[in-house]
Amino acid sequence: MFYVYILKSKKDSKLYIGYTNNLKRRILEHSKGRNFSTAHRGTFSLVYYESFVSQKDATAREKQLKQFRSAYGHLKKRIQNSLHES
Repeated sequence: MFYVYILKSKKDSKLYIGYTNNLKRRILEHSKGRNFSTAHRGTFSLVYYESFVSQKDATAREKQLKQFRSAYGHLKKRIQNSLHES
């Protein structure tokens, strides 16, 4: 399985979108500062994920969320309560 995920920084409340084939490991890597893009943002909480059988589908979805503001905005509206609770 492949996962597209959204993490929320506990330090600055900013969101990060990524994809992986091992969700638990990847969250730990982010929280321990082992990812260049998020190393300075402290620990993270998982606020959303989608799972895919195909790696191509997962990378396409990640790209869609990162490049198309409307797709990202729509998702943020769908999970607005989760964003405030984490």
